[in-house]
Amino acid sequence: MKDFLKYVFATVVGLGLWTLIACVIMLVSFIGMAASEGQTTSVRKGSVLRINLTGALEERSAAENPLAMFLGDRYETQGLDQLLAAVEEAAKNDKVEGIYMEVGAAFGGATPAMLQELRQALLKYKESGKWIFAYGDTYSEGAYYLASLADKVVVNPHGVVDWHGLGGAPMFFTEAMKKLGIKMQVFKVGTFKSAVEPYILTEMSEANRQQVEAYLGSIWGQYLQEIGESRKLSTDQLNALADSFMTLRPTEQLVESGLVDTLAYLDGFKEMLRAKLDLKAEEKIRFVSPADLVAASDKDDEKSRVAVYYAFGEIVDQAGSSPMSVGNSYIETMPTIRELQKLRKDDKVKAVVLRVNSPGGSAFASEQIWHEIELLKAEKPVVVSMGGMAASGGYYISCGANKIIAEPSTLTGSIGIFGMFPDGSELLRDKIGLRFDVVKTNKHADFGGSAVLGLMARGFDESESALLQGMIERGYDLFTSRVAAGRGISQDSVDVIGQGRVWTGEQALKIGLVDQLGNLDDAIAEAAKLAELEKYSVDAYPAKADFMQELFNEKKESYFDERIRTSFGELYPFVSTMQRMLQPQRIDQCVYARLPYELKIW
Repeated sequence: MKDFLKYVFATVVGLGLWTLIACVIMLVSFIGMAASEGQTTSVRKGSVLRINLTGALEERSAAENPLAMFLGDRYETQGLDQLLAAVEEAAKNDKVEGIYMEVGAAFGGATPAMLQELRQALLKYKESGKWIFAYGDTYSEGAYYLASLADKVVVNPHGVVDWHGLGGAPMFFTEAMKKLGIKMQVFKVGTFKSAVEPYILTEMSEANRQQVEAYLGSIWGQYLQEIGESRKLSTDQLNALADSFMTLRPTEQLVESGLVDTLAYLDGFKEMLRAKLDLKAEEKIRFVSPADLVAASDKDDEKSRVAVYYAFGEIVDQAGSSPMSVGNSYIETMPTIRELQKLRKDDKVKAVVLRVNSPGGSAFASEQIWHEIELLKAEKPVVVSMGGMAASGGYYISCGANKIIAEPSTLTGSIGIFGMFPDGSELLRDKIGLRFDVVKTNKHADFGGSAVLGLMARGFDESESALLQGMIERGYDLFTSRVAAGRGISQDSVDVIGQGRVWTGEQALKIGLVDQLGNLDDAIAEAAKLAELEKYSVDAYPAKADFMQELFNEKKESYFDERIRTSFGELYPFVSTMQRMLQPQRIDQCVYARLPYELKIW
């Protein structure tokens, strides 16, 4: 019997090991096949670069993960850096005949400034004499802004161009929190610092309404001017079309109004492409993806380098430490400092372009990164290229650069500081029935009282509130002093244009917060000029994670996070903010230099 059990056990163990080995072999084979499918294909003569205006747009492309579909990532994510490089290559590659912009229903995550930079690249591409065709069933306003420059804009006979103007509708939680017995204690400096408003007001303050109207008007004015030039329509005509709500008008009126050139189904549009390429009906159109075209391009290999360091996302002391941070993009203090130190010590790097696309975040982390940039600037030129936004903490880390270049629609400024602390005493005491007592040796030994699930069991008393407000005011004083020193103006002047107010790049140029309007290429050229370089290569930092790193760094909660996003919809950012705010944390982690949390333009 013992021998029988021994053999059975050995058999089971053997089968288990064999199953494990087989699974590993299958996984490795799958990864190999998936990776091989992503290998660069040669670009053949007569190719058309296909740019898919759908999914999500981020500042920088990530390593492809063929297992992402099994790990919760359902949407295509594209990097602005890769799209810009592909458009540039398409202009000079004689095997590429033209560009096909395939328009989807949405291009999520794309700020006006990101779209503006891509549009500028497409306009520069057109100087080569090559063509652009655009086709879609539904054009969002941002997608139409891009597609409007095409030589031929085509929409499905029953499609939509969502042309209605820009707007925003912040949500306020003050009364809902009051019903729950939660009161947000707010400490801030800055009349326009509106990130706290959803938790203490029931409508926009006049100051916030003023700044939002101003920057929306600036961005809309840029849209009207640029689209008008491409479509040969006046500002008055475009405004009249927006007021008539073209989204719900008969599709034929899109052609009559001049917004699009013609109507066609997808097969009819592809016949237009074949005619443009002089192809027969049975011949396939040779599409090439941005990734493949970039991979096929020749790389510069000069000894002198201009480094482009990408700093995008929430500024945090440590990834996951900020209650205001949502998403997977972070500017984390120590990793950022270490990368900047490497660039400072690298003799081959002669200048650095800091590409900033950030709403800000931790005031403390922003100060530490600012300091490291000052050390870097002491040894080599530093030029800031502002992307979609470089506001509050994003402006903090930018202000000391030798030169700041922004897109006209970049959101910047927001020079201000705030802190928020949830007082749940009414909920805990009156609604739940919890009671607390205290024994202490010193006056502030129980600063803020006990905490349950991140909710304070009592509000701050008068002396505690004074201490906190003092800390916030010192933070604002430090912030404005950094801006004053970096921009060469008085601290009083910074305070006048500060106070938490958000400006577009177009507005910021007029008040001295930026030096010129332009894109990343302009910033690279300026950095090379300051470093007195004639020949140089451009390298991007930090280095991208490879496939295996991406695979094993994949967040386990991504699947569930996606489900929560879907369930809560528009409420998700605010729910996520509150959830993170209820996590226990140090007082200094509750002090922010940040834009209003949910800055959505539609």
